[in-house]
Amino acid sequence: MSSKEDPLESLLGAIMGKRATTEKEQAFLDQVESPRYDREIIAGLTPFIRDTAPDEMKGFYSADEVKALEELRGTERDIEKRMPVKMTRHYFGLAQQSAPIQKLVKASPDETENLVGSEDPGNQMDYAPIEGLLHKYEMGLLYVISTCSAHCRFCYREELIAQKEIKRIDGTVAKKGLAQIEEVTAYMQNHNKIVADNGGAHPKSGHPKLREILLSGGDPMVLPNSKIAAWFAALAEAGVENIRLGTKELAFFPKRFDESFFNMIDSFHKAYPHVGFRLMIHFNHPDEFLAKDADGNYIEYENGTLKWHPDTWAAVQALTERGWINIENQSPIIKGINDSADALRILQRELYHVGIGNHYFFCGRDIVAYQAFNVPIETAWNLLNESQKGLSGVENHARLSITHYLGKTEVAAVTNEPIPGLKGSENGVVIFKNLRNAAGAPLRGQTCIVGRNPDAIWFNDYEDRVLYDEVGLYEYKRVQMKEAVSSS
Repeated sequence: MSSKEDPLESLLGAIMGKRATTEKEQAFLDQVESPRYDREIIAGLTPFIRDTAPDEMKGFYSADEVKALEELRGTERDIEKRMPVKMTRHYFGLAQQSAPIQKLVKASPDETENLVGSEDPGNQMDYAPIEGLLHKYEMGLLYVISTCSAHCRFCYREELIAQKEIKRIDGTVAKKGLAQIEEVTAYMQNHNKIVADNGGAHPKSGHPKLREILLSGGDPMVLPNSKIAAWFAALAEAGVENIRLGTKELAFFPKRFDESFFNMIDSFHKAYPHVGFRLMIHFNHPDEFLAKDADGNYIEYENGTLKWHPDTWAAVQALTERGWINIENQSPIIKGINDSADALRILQRELYHVGIGNHYFFCGRDIVAYQAFNVPIETAWNLLNESQKGLSGVENHARLSITHYLGKTEVAAVTNEPIPGLKGSENGVVIFKNLRNAAGAPLRGQTCIVGRNPDAIWFNDYEDRVLYDEVGLYEYKRVQMKEAVSSS
């Protein structure tokens, strides 16, 4: 690692555009250092097919696995066309002692056996008033980069990572674009002025003040510090109350959280002390951060807590000692990776022990090929419920969410007994509860009750057994986003 600027910086700067900076903003940006990082990434299947992978990595795929994957190249079932293959040396090291970690980044022919699924999961682009910004709730999500240090095979953003063309609600077909600083800040300021002038709600969309921004992608931590800082400062100057940053870099490359990064966020906090910072991390399995002995067992301290991987521990300690940073983990429950009550219990317990909250666990989304990854909804609920039986009250705050087109929906309960007098509940019911919906949250707390279907992995698997639908999960109609910078 050197102190030279990242060679992508000039290119990314051109993409993001230029804007006038305030004196305070520029003083902060001038302090930022952007070292280069060698993640020792191995990308694609070609190194394994041509036997050019580093010697210690050559056995990651067996000869039979390589042959099966090669045979799919150039066909409709081409694995890399669905989702690029990529991993870091750090993650490869973890995978040597973990079957779940291998499955998370290891391509498999199963992925394209059934390509049913949505090109735009959750109809996200319905809520994109400008390119690269999804505006729901009081929060905006930004696509600031279209790659990560490694690629989860079940990725909910496979259409962005794979640069696929998406059909929008207006009929246009194009790849999802990245957010631009000038456009986002202009939109945010225009929106918030109209909301303030209109008594707290936008007259067209019903949205309240846009007060929180999530930097996402891809993984923003792949960007150099200078680009992360540019987003932070521009959003702060535009009046944001809270900034979230979503990342899996603690799992893929924890050394990214180095002195230069912490110097940058410390300087930001000093310059803009009233802007909250929330780090949304993504551990799927405890094998991503816990140390193991030669036999593959977790290493226990005398009090029963477990030892962490030293690189990950160093990063987490540096994060948690900064009391102004809120850290939350969230993870989908994925077939063959973390569909284990024991794994989920350890994950929640050990994260909370070091000061990391457990935010959401998710049922799988309706991405292309979701049937290869999704655990049945009722199974996921039972796994999480079972895992939380061994946790204390403060450790078991996480809820199970499934992202309906209306917004985040909690799988609130699964019953085993019929409800007397309710036809269709003979085998029990599933109760969904709306947690978040796109405008002013009028649906929050409303419910939907369906008869059980143990094989259901998406909402459509319950369409023939809807018993009560106060929230309208099964009456959903797509919406046209009515708000844009020019019309705000």
